[in-house]
Amino acid sequence: MSDPSRPASPIRTAAVIPAAGRGVRLGPGAPKALRALGGTPMLVHAVRAMAASRAVSLVVVVAPPDGAPEVRHLLDEHPLGDRTDLVVVPGGATRQESVRLGLAALPEAIDVVLVHDAARPLVPVDTVDAVIAAVRAGAPAVVPALPLADTVKQVAPQPQGTPEPVVGTPERALLRAVQTPQGFDRETLLKAHDTVVEGEGATDDAGLVERLGQPVVVVPGHEEAFKVTRPLDLVLAEAVLARRRATDGYV
Repeated sequence: MSDPSRPASPIRTAAVIPAAGRGVRLGPGAPKALRALGGTPMLVHAVRAMAASRAVSLVVVVAPPDGAPEVRHLLDEHPLGDRTDLVVVPGGATRQESVRLGLAALPEAIDVVLVHDAARPLVPVDTVDAVIAAVRAGAPAVVPALPLADTVKQVAPQPQGTPEPVVGTPERALLRAVQTPQGFDRETLLKAHDTVVEGEGATDDAGLVERLGQPVVVVPGHEEAFKVTRPLDLVLAEAVLARRRATDGYV
């Protein structure tokens, strides 16, 4: 039984950023996370976005399996300051394996874990804080998300280039486009990664928690937390960054 006269231990939050992928849809060149955005690698922007939250005391970057020293050197060239610690670990062959390796690097004192895409470099700190607050309020898993602007059709997949028959139209008002960072109670996320076999249909960490039968809740996302996946996304990200630098003094 806890002693009510003793102050409660502070809830500590860490962010895990898997950055081991190649990002082939952006075209040939450096891995997606290392592509420059406004003259600075996207990964650096993503790390800064997590560190911008005063609640985040540690950022763990999961690098390509053979590239951890290079990623560490890159991040050392863009220091975060004294408030946030930074760890770089080598990743695995898949995203789920890389996240698992990032979780293994967390100290025991961490209670809340964020998992953030390196390819979402411009997520605002208010979104990060909203996710953390919802986990601290008791939700085992939290995702930021936006309502869909487009109607969505369910189709019967066909070979590429072949017309695909529509088999259904989900009600758009019930759908959300999910972003990151996704936030979790640490023990819940560890159990999900230990329990759910890779390839069982989950495409994100919240999906792993859903497979456990645990609740996942949604908080409002932000338009600027979009994922930089294709060349046109990079153009949009450059425009957002230029506006921030002109109006907010963003570096």
